[in-house]
Amino acid sequence: MNSNKLISKLITRRHGDTESYALFNIKPKPSVSSVLSVPLCEILLILILFIACNSQKLAVQELSIERDGKVITTIKAEIATTSEEQMKGLMHRQNLPDGEGMLFVYERDQVLSFWMKNTYIPLTIAFIASDGRIIEMKDMYPHDTNNIVSSRSVRYALEVPQGWFSRAGVLEGDIVIIEK
Repeated sequence: MNSNKLISKLITRRHGDTESYALFNIKPKPSVSSVLSVPLCEILLILILFIACNSQKLAVQELSIERDGKVITTIKAEIATTSEEQMKGLMHRQNLPDGEGMLFVYERDQVLSFWMKNTYIPLTIAFIASDGRIIEMKDMYPHDTNNIVSSRSVRYALEVPQGWFSRAGVLEGDIVIIEK
C-alpha cells in the first residue's frame, strides 16, 4: 500500500475528515446508501414537483340554474379559463360526483368542439350562450375521440356527470347564472 493511501486512511479514521482525501488526490469510494440516495432524492423531487403542478386547483364557483326566475338547482363548477386548463379539462379523473362539474369560459362566442380522449368518466355537456341560456346538451363517452360540436356559437360549456342534468331537472332553455 502506498504511503499516501495509508496516511489518508489513518487521518480519516482518526478525525472523520473527508477533506483529507482531496489533500492526497484520493477519491473516496461511495457507499451503497449514498449511491442509492441520489437517484431516490431525484425521484422524490420529481414526484413532489409533479404533485405540486397537478394539485393546482382551479377556482370553484357555485352556479345557480334557473327557470322562469326560480332556482332549479345549483352546481359547484371548476372554472377553466386558460387554454391549458381547457385542453386538460376533466382528463385523467376517475370520478366526478353529482352536483359538481367544470365550466369552460371563452372570451367570445364561437362554435365549440370537445372530445373525451384520456377522460375516464361519462359526461354530459351543456353548450351555453353568452346570456347563460342552455342551448343544447349532449352525452359524451369515455375515451371517445369523436368531436362533440355545438350547433351554433356559444360562450360557455358545462360538463357534468352523465345524466346529472336530467336527474336535477335541468332542461335546454334553462339559465345558468354565471358571475363575470
